[in-house]
Amino acid sequence: MPKVALYNQAGSKVGDIDLNESVFGIEPNNAVLFEAIVMQRASLRQGTSKVKTRAEVRGGGRKPWRQKGTGRARQGSIRSPQWRGGGTVFGPVPRSYSYKLPKKVRRLAIKSALSTKISEESLLVLEALSFDTPKTKEFASVLANLPVGKKALIVTDTLDENVALSARNIPGVTVVDANNISVLDVVGHNTLIMTKAAVEKVEEVLG
Repeated sequence: MPKVALYNQAGSKVGDIDLNESVFGIEPNNAVLFEAIVMQRASLRQGTSKVKTRAEVRGGGRKPWRQKGTGRARQGSIRSPQWRGGGTVFGPVPRSYSYKLPKKVRRLAIKSALSTKISEESLLVLEALSFDTPKTKEFASVLANLPVGKKALIVTDTLDENVALSARNIPGVTVVDANNISVLDVVGHNTLIMTKAAVEKVEEVLG
């Protein structure tokens, strides 16, 4: 059973916490991790590229020359695709690139991401994380007292507005609640910091 240190908000170690092995201690499936990351990155694409077809390009309403007798190839419109300034054939149109993976695959992917953080010793657990008012300086001092990498993902059980606002102006820091934790976020940050309540919530959902 994986065991990690438990810290308080001041950065002092107050004990250890045992984690659910079925969530934080599995053998990471790199193929599934890759598929989940590709899926999430695809869903972030805007898909707003657009070109005009021959029906949408301005002009070309009149046949440029008569069908027969000129010695030239027959043409119906100067806005056909082979003409300069003509429409585009099979060009991009607005579309959604998003798709879904099976539920079991998505669950395996997030478990693999969390287990990878354990194997890399990049997961920290806090007793609690709260602020009376939004204070970036206080949040920065919390991070300074912890062994945090360049980029840190903070996971709380519910989204605390004061915590989110305190971290908003700190480069490389992202705050999410346990319900919205994603593979892309976990993999894209050097350090994963979870509150004890967030760990329990994740274990409840994925265990």
